[in-house]
Amino acid sequence: MAHSAATGRSIPIISPAEGVSEALIRQLVETFYDRVIRDPELGPIFHGKLSGRWARHLALMVDFWSSIALRTGRYQGKPQAAHFGLDLTPDLFARWLQLFEETAREICAPDVAAFFVDRARRIAESLQIGLGIGPKALRLP
Repeated sequence: MAHSAATGRSIPIISPAEGVSEALIRQLVETFYDRVIRDPELGPIFHGKLSGRWARHLALMVDFWSSIALRTGRYQGKPQAAHFGLDLTPDLFARWLQLFEETAREICAPDVAAFFVDRARRIAESLQIGLGIGPKALRLP
């Protein structure tokens, strides 16, 4: 367990995450992105950016989450660069997280869902900081 001084809570460090399989990751990714592309707020962004490349994107996201949860090292992308120039806002990130959390809690056992949700929140925060949006974004002179 690692203790976060900032939040005062303990965060379990599990490597690889117990209860996570490639099949579960694939189900989570496919179910989540099916909801994203049908979402009135997020769908247009993803359709515009990934038109004709959905299968490739889903495979990349499976690799991404496999690298995070199972430490496979398959993901070699650059998330900051991939999201740059998309006119994203903190509200859109909140919507993304809401859909992700709902999907994870529906598909996964409670402890596994908590693992994925924790990582998704960290990823969203990191992306927002890197993209210069949100409350923790760096405001350089």
